[in-house]
Amino acid sequence: MVFKPKSCWETQNARKKDLNTFLQWLMHGSGYFYWIIICLLFFTIITGRYLLVSGLFYGIFYLWQPAKWKERKLSRKPYPAGQLKKEIKWSTLSSFIFALAAALAWWLWQSGNTLVYTDITRYGWWYLPVSLLLSMFIQETYYYWLHRLMHRKAIFSIVHKVHHDSITTSPFTAFSFHPIESVIQAIVLLVIPMVLPLHPLVILTQLTLMSLTSVINHLNIDIFPDSGAKKAMSKCMIGATHHSLHHKKHQKNFGLYFTFWDKLLHTEYTPPAAAKVHSPAKEKMNA
Repeated sequence: MVFKPKSCWETQNARKKDLNTFLQWLMHGSGYFYWIIICLLFFTIITGRYLLVSGLFYGIFYLWQPAKWKERKLSRKPYPAGQLKKEIKWSTLSSFIFALAAALAWWLWQSGNTLVYTDITRYGWWYLPVSLLLSMFIQETYYYWLHRLMHRKAIFSIVHKVHHDSITTSPFTAFSFHPIESVIQAIVLLVIPMVLPLHPLVILTQLTLMSLTSVINHLNIDIFPDSGAKKAMSKCMIGATHHSLHHKKHQKNFGLYFTFWDKLLHTEYTPPAAAKVHSPAKEKMNA
């Protein structure tokens, strides 16, 4: 019998068939092994995204050109020994919990218990940004009231203190939560696709924005140049300065993305104009 090697076309066709089989299994599989793989996959993606984004911002603003951003630091107080390691430890645990929540969301989608759709023409292109804003509004509202609840004395020390142990925040503070806080933060992200039709692109966009804004807001550096646009945006959007003040004044500035709940319910704190200018001498006196 003469051995006849496969042609390049046959090899590529076989690989495509194997890939399609794997993707079908990934989308519609079941069983214990399948769900272990799904959980590990989500954990790898979420943890990798956290380390990549946080590490990138830390590398650019703290290691590559620290002198360039020194004057825009919101606090000059050095990080306590071991703070960054502790934040990464808590964030890794949070990522594991978020991975379990993502696996549960995947199961809800598989079983037809969500309103997630894949055909953009079903609602039209115009609905993509509208649904994103609606989803962010729901998450903002949930988080604002949850955040206020977590600052009650009886709850704070159990649930939210881990996050506020970082008085001078860093990019790695972004996911540094107690496991209970991670669970209750994940709940709303499970509920939203069950009550609001969302395209996967919208879900990915919101999760990406959530990661980026969280890292920027905890960066402890005001990275955006002073301008009219920045002043206008800061009136409605949370930034590093706004959230840094929350870590100093616990009963103010509870928002996640937007400032409207803080404004409406008088929980927003904006320092006087004179206090906005950083004074190293003043900070040393207050240390």
